[in-house]
Amino acid sequence: MSHLSLFIELTRLKKPIGFMLLFWPCLWGLTTVYDFNLGLLNYFFYSLLFLSGSILMRSAGCIINDIVDENFDKKVERTKNRPIASKKISKRLAIIYAVSLCAIAFLVLINFNTFTIYMAIASMPLAFTYPLMKRITYWPQLFLGVTFNYGLVLAWISISNEISIIPIIFYVGAIFWTLGYDTIYGFQDIRDDEIIGVKSTSIKFKNNPKRFLLICYLIFIISLFFLGFLMNFKIFYFMFLIVPILQLLLVQIKNLNIEDTKDCLNKFKSNNLLGLIIFMNILIGKLI
Repeated sequence: MSHLSLFIELTRLKKPIGFMLLFWPCLWGLTTVYDFNLGLLNYFFYSLLFLSGSILMRSAGCIINDIVDENFDKKVERTKNRPIASKKISKRLAIIYAVSLCAIAFLVLINFNTFTIYMAIASMPLAFTYPLMKRITYWPQLFLGVTFNYGLVLAWISISNEISIIPIIFYVGAIFWTLGYDTIYGFQDIRDDEIIGVKSTSIKFKNNPKRFLLICYLIFIISLFFLGFLMNFKIFYFMFLIVPILQLLLVQIKNLNIEDTKDCLNKFKSNNLLGLIIFMNILIGKLI
């Protein structure tokens, strides 16, 4: 039981916000492309596959991140008690866990068409080099956005077996969504990060964070409008877009206090609700 507890702590399974932020773009892409006249069974099946893949790959990613960041995590108050940083789990055992999770994720992946399998495998270098980016650039959150929202494109091609401009525009917008919320998340550790030399957009834009967040979220909002136009969604989709827009602009930006770590965490977590709202918006556009 102690090993199970450490495994859960290592993979952050008690913090579902991580894999849900990975899963929402998958569900957005799947819902956008799926023809509901074909019935719901396949839709639910694919949704379950993407949820399983999100949990597995996020868990593996957390392990790789903790292995690479062991020395940094020891020096940050929020992360110093993580299993690898605190020596509760050896790196060798952690690697075994990560490889095992990736192997199970591959068993999920082979349920998709060949194009989706190749595209997913092509994204692996992005997924596992992200932890290194904070050492060389102030834009690690951008690399996270590229990786975390890749499932949107995979979901599209898993159904259509081809790529088009629609998922690409949506994908680019979602990247800026992640760039925004992970910048907010980064404000929790900004003091420790500056001391140990870790780079982030939180540090780069600390003097005017709300302007940067506004740019990121406006790009995301514009992508949502383009999605509606390109998919020929009815007026109801555009009417209900006011809900995610207000959530982004008022809840996450206007009321953000970067000096309050608890507020930053709450604003970050609110993106899980935003993911659900956008999913409902797409359903409205598709079905009404």
